[in-house]
Amino acid sequence: MRAVWNGQVLAESDDTVVVEGNHYFPTGALNSEFFSTSETHTVCPWKGLASYYTVTVAGEANADAAWYYPEPKAEAEHVRDRVAFWRGVKVEAV
Repeated sequence: MRAVWNGQVLAESDDTVVVEGNHYFPTGALNSEFFSTSETHTVCPWKGLASYYTVTVAGEANADAAWYYPEPKAEAEHVRDRVAFWRGVKVEAV
């Protein structure tokens, strides 16, 4: 799978975990140059506290376009150290 935004590959891996229709990529698959930590946090009742990254490509920022669970609840342990995308990031089969 590949995550693409603004013409750049943000992440690519054949080891994604699909949860609620979202592909969670291993953090090692991210092209880290495009990611910066956001102050945004949300809560999922069964996964826990989500943190976000802003994605910046060619000077254009996509705020909170990626999220992850640094300390997921036990039932969501399979998404630990993984990142998912939204807000116009295209996730496609390679």
